[in-house]
Amino acid sequence: MMEHSAIIRSTLDRRSFLSWSSTLALAGTATAFMPASAWARAAADKYPTIKAQFENYISTGKLPGLLASIGKGAMPADIVAMGTIAQGDKTSVDADTLWRVYSMTKPITGMAAMLLIGDGKMKLDQPIADFIPEFANMTVLTDPDNSMTAVPAKNQITVRHLLTHTAGLGYSIITKGPLLKAYNENGINPAVMSRFPIPGFTVPAPTPDLKTFAERVAKLPLIAEPGTKWSYSISLDLLGRVIEVASGMDFDAFLKTRLFDPLKMTSSYFQVPASETKRFVTNYAPANGILIPIDPGPTSIYLDKPAFAFGGAGLVCSAHDYDRFLHMLQNGGELDGVRVMSPETAALAMSDLLPSGVKTEGTFIAGAGNGAGGRVGKGAFEGTFGWGGAAGTVAFVDTRRKVRAVCMAQYVPSNVYPFHEEFAQWVLADLGIQA
Repeated sequence: MMEHSAIIRSTLDRRSFLSWSSTLALAGTATAFMPASAWARAAADKYPTIKAQFENYISTGKLPGLLASIGKGAMPADIVAMGTIAQGDKTSVDADTLWRVYSMTKPITGMAAMLLIGDGKMKLDQPIADFIPEFANMTVLTDPDNSMTAVPAKNQITVRHLLTHTAGLGYSIITKGPLLKAYNENGINPAVMSRFPIPGFTVPAPTPDLKTFAERVAKLPLIAEPGTKWSYSISLDLLGRVIEVASGMDFDAFLKTRLFDPLKMTSSYFQVPASETKRFVTNYAPANGILIPIDPGPTSIYLDKPAFAFGGAGLVCSAHDYDRFLHMLQNGGELDGVRVMSPETAALAMSDLLPSGVKTEGTFIAGAGNGAGGRVGKGAFEGTFGWGGAAGTVAFVDTRRKVRAVCMAQYVPSNVYPFHEEFAQWVLADLGIQA
């Protein structure tokens, strides 16, 4: 689950954008009366770079299906969809197809936390021990790669630290040494991926419920002093428990009440209903030119009730749903006349929340910042926010230029193909904008 976070390499020329969006507004009047199939073809033709790339991946058998969703301003998103939900299946992918978005869950969890900050129920720099007392006396490893020897932490873990991966926590997909062994023994597993063992991955002990998960994490040492190092981690999963305590609601119920229902995100699941498998893609592991199905849609492990709603990597979503989430952020917290969060809270959530002095060289966010669960662009990329997922999905919103985009693919690991690095470049090329 090695997500690359160089996903927002975008800068838009304002005059080009204004000219282009005016043209789009006129075009929208005509396309509103097109049949759906004709509209889909017209959308694909508007994005020749994406179309060509998708056609290449599918025609060469690298993937069975791909989808891009590109939204501009107030207009509905254009959908470029090609291929099918699985090899040998005739069901075409479309805006309502279900995809495992894995770590693209993180920005959604981050925004949920920001809602509570906006409500005044917790603060950005509030210690999480106020909500989970077991975190009051943490320790820090002196030699994380080789020893479990630890000393008392100098700083408390705060909500900010969880939002920005600076709490000193680890990740079973990245962490090494004795701490990884301790995570696996305690069932500190950040997600489910398959019913079958995956080569190269240790099968951990069963994952407990979220409350127990948090308490077990609190008993283990940290790999760095809180607030000093960017370390990709289980922090957004742990944040789900903080949200539960602060809100008085189960984490998944809070998401449904405060985000999914108001935004009409009706196809976002931690557990996919059996009735929806007809639109659920299969996840593959490409190997030596062959696509190995590690989680077939019809029998997916996502049909089972998870140990808890994984705030870091647990969601299955449609492109339509994820576009609505991004559209709300693009609009500063509002969509279709429904305000989900205040403009001030939305702006804060998409700003650089990294603690002062944290270095990011050599990390997924090198040269950028970290907002509420996502990467924040700087310099020419200011105004962008987004993240990618372990199965090749990637999404970003540009709040300054009112553009949002989602790429849906389904393969692991994400670095087999370069969607995380290249998708934003394809979007820019098709918008006629110089990066």
